[in-house]
Amino acid sequence: MPARGAVNRSTLRQQIADALRDEVLAGRLQPRVEFTVKQIAEQYGVSATPVREALFDLSAQGLLESDQHRGFRVREFTVADYRSMVDARALVIDAVFRGIFDGTGTVHGLLVTHQAALVSVRRRAEEAARAARGGDLDILIGYDLRFWRELGAVVGNPYLTDFLHRLRVQAWVFAVPYLRGDADVRDWLWNGHPELVEAIAAADGDAVRTVLDAYHAHGLSWADRLAADDPPHPGHHEG
Repeated sequence: MPARGAVNRSTLRQQIADALRDEVLAGRLQPRVEFTVKQIAEQYGVSATPVREALFDLSAQGLLESDQHRGFRVREFTVADYRSMVDARALVIDAVFRGIFDGTGTVHGLLVTHQAALVSVRRRAEEAARAARGGDLDILIGYDLRFWRELGAVVGNPYLTDFLHRLRVQAWVFAVPYLRGDADVRDWLWNGHPELVEAIAAADGDAVRTVLDAYHAHGLSWADRLAADDPPHPGHHEG
């Protein structure tokens, strides 16, 4: 949030929502910890109105739950919820990249006319993969979210891209408490971003499906690992 300078209310509302989402993704704002509009307004030194609007926005995105009398808390997703997210994002990704799969050449044509954007997507892919291999969760989350949003903007329907972004944020919110402190975290952070970019750039539908099928299986495999715990404990153990 800016320390000085005038901002309109809608901008402030978005800044607060973004800051709180980052707190959740960083694991600093955790499930079961309740907070009020007043507490957040005091924390950021702003009035209650944009904070209330930001909290309702995050609730509408499925990241927060609210109680009329007790305030807000981060939504606590279950392993079953996560498994549903993985299946849902696979369907949305298929829809985003349908032009490659059906052999129309539509996606290839878009990439030819968006070479600058593709350069940026490749850079995000390389950084995300590097962070995943190194087990650097904080860096990975930022690059991973930007990678999928930028890639979707180049090849897909913007409404589908927005929905995919929401699913990915929810999946990370679920995953973060389990991944932090996990000694095997590098084994469970997907790093196939560069392979996906190259397959899409080549408009190779078979190669794209191979990468995405492996990504889907990776997410479900991690869910199976969590489900095998009795019960699963955040902090003991994708993204």
